[in-house]
Amino acid sequence: MARSDLGDYLTGRRAQITPAEAGLPTGGLRRVPGLRREEVAALAGVSADYYMRLEQGRERHPSAQVVAALAAALRLGDDARGHLFRLAGASPAREPQPATDRVHPSLIQLIDAWPETPALVYNRAFDVLASNALADALFGGWAGTRNLAEVVFGTPGARSFYPDWAEVARTTVAGLRLSLGEVPDDPRVRQVLGGLLRERAFAELWSRHDVRGKSLERKRFHHADVGPLTLTTQGFAVRAAPGQELVVYHAEPGSPDVHALRLLGTLAATGRHAPGPGARS
Repeated sequence: MARSDLGDYLTGRRAQITPAEAGLPTGGLRRVPGLRREEVAALAGVSADYYMRLEQGRERHPSAQVVAALAAALRLGDDARGHLFRLAGASPAREPQPATDRVHPSLIQLIDAWPETPALVYNRAFDVLASNALADALFGGWAGTRNLAEVVFGTPGARSFYPDWAEVARTTVAGLRLSLGEVPDDPRVRQVLGGLLRERAFAELWSRHDVRGKSLERKRFHHADVGPLTLTTQGFAVRAAPGQELVVYHAEPGSPDVHALRLLGTLAATGRHAPGPGARS
C-alpha cells in the first residue's frame, strides 16, 4: 500500500526530534536520525506495530486521542499539531472559504496611508497582492517576482538581502506547508510548490515537514541603498478575504532603522532606490 501524507509527516517529524529532546537515553549506536519508531510509539502510548502501520500508510485514521498523544510525543507546536490533526482526519473538517486575490480598496488605502511603514498583503501561495510604496522600495521594486517564497529561494541576491537567510528559508517553507495543509487542492499553491521543489535548498527543507504560521518576529535585511535594517514583522489574517494576510514591517522607535526607512522612502519617492534581491548584476 502506498504511503500516506500522514505517514510521511510522522516519519519526517520523528527524524527531527533527538532522544535528548524527548527525555530518552542518548547513548549507544543509532542508525536513524532522530527517534526510532518504537520510541515514538512508547512515548505516545500505542503499540509499535500500530505506529508502524501509521507510517506505512496501512492505518490512516487514528483517533483524536492517539493524534494528540503523537503530537505530544513529537513535541509539535500549535500550527504543526493542527496540521497533524488535519492529515489524520481526526478533527472536524473545516471547509476553507473560497479565496480571492482581490484586495479590498479600503485595505489598499490603509496601507498606502503608512508612508514610514512597509506593508503588504499576500495570499496562501505567498503571492503579494498589494503593497505600499515603502514595501516596494524595501524589496527593490520586486525585480523578477512578486512571490515571497520565490524571492527567498529563486532570486540570486536573496542570501545577501536576508542576512539570516537560513532562518527565513525555514519559516517560509513551514508556512507554505501550512497553506498546503489548509487547502491541499489550491492550484496556485500547488504551482508555486512545484516550481520551488526544483530548488535543492527548498526540497531539503520541505522534507523536514515543518509547519508554522506567521508570527511576531524580528527580521534582518541588508538593502543596497540604506544598508542593514532590523524590522519587527507582524501578520494579520484579513477576515473579510479568506486566504489573505496583511504583513506589517515596523522599526523600533528612535533606532537607526527608523532613519534608514525614512531615507528609503525618500529614495523611493524620487525613483532612486536600487533593484531588489531578484536583480542580476
